[in-house]
Amino acid sequence: MSDAEYMWDYRDPYKWMEKIRTGLSGLPPLIVTCAITGGVQGKEMNENLPETPEEQAEQTYDAYKAGCSIVHVHARNPECWWLTSSNPDHYRNINGLIREKCPDIIINNTTGGGPELSTEERMASIYANPELCSLNLGPFMLKMPMKARKEPLPHPRDAVLFDRAIPCSYADISLYAKTMKEKGIKPEMELYHPGMYWVVQDLMGQGLIEPPYDIQFVMGFQTGSFPTPANLLGLINELPPQSIYFVIGVGAFQIPMNAMGIMLGGHVRVGMEDNVYYGKGRKLASNAEAVERVVRIAREMGREIATPKQAREMLGISQTPSKY
Repeated sequence: MSDAEYMWDYRDPYKWMEKIRTGLSGLPPLIVTCAITGGVQGKEMNENLPETPEEQAEQTYDAYKAGCSIVHVHARNPECWWLTSSNPDHYRNINGLIREKCPDIIINNTTGGGPELSTEERMASIYANPELCSLNLGPFMLKMPMKARKEPLPHPRDAVLFDRAIPCSYADISLYAKTMKEKGIKPEMELYHPGMYWVVQDLMGQGLIEPPYDIQFVMGFQTGSFPTPANLLGLINELPPQSIYFVIGVGAFQIPMNAMGIMLGGHVRVGMEDNVYYGKGRKLASNAEAVERVVRIAREMGREIATPKQAREMLGISQTPSKY
């Protein structure tokens, strides 16, 4: 496919019909991201969730073989595995282990981090030389009960009510984006609700982001847009030209939102950061299982799965994988 075919107006019904007259194979190859662990829940929620660097690298390898082109990384704190690290060396270690196993996968480090980190601490992952970094486009709140972490798990704790606000300002977001640009890292912009498009416009006006704009819709996260078809279509309708978008569905909304992303020509994210369950009452056995399912759904619908090479081309990043 040419750049013109990768980049098209998702709002144009005539273009969409033209592309799927012979099935979804007319759409761009589907990029699958796997968010393997996240920054809040741990093995107390699902014993199969990877926490250590070695576990993260091994599960990334299995997800890579299953069809994911991008891995989203949260380094955990080895002194307390249920907290996110603020040490760049921890990210370098995980990224290096992943690169050894997955030579061409695209490595995407978080700057969302975990609930107790400062702006400066959240930036630690930028200094570990990833190819992408997530960039939250505004503050959000989260309230949920967290299960007790019991022995023999390391670093046990009691059950708690998790009630946190993750703050950020225009200045914070611009600082993240400026630092990423200086280091040649592409921001993956995390958009929780349509008001955050004001922040996208601000970053564009400052010249801190460049097309193709990589925007990820986080559907079903508290204080974000409700995960409904109408809301997803509304977010797509506001995309700036020359954008590529991904769809996250949190928890039970993962598969419905992923299926819409597949059908509408976008891309998807799966993984245990977003959902620790395969279905009602049944936990995921691994991140690879989540990748295998979304790949199977896409192929049943006739849509090709992007290789890392194709994903790099679509995102406008180097074909030379980063080194650690």
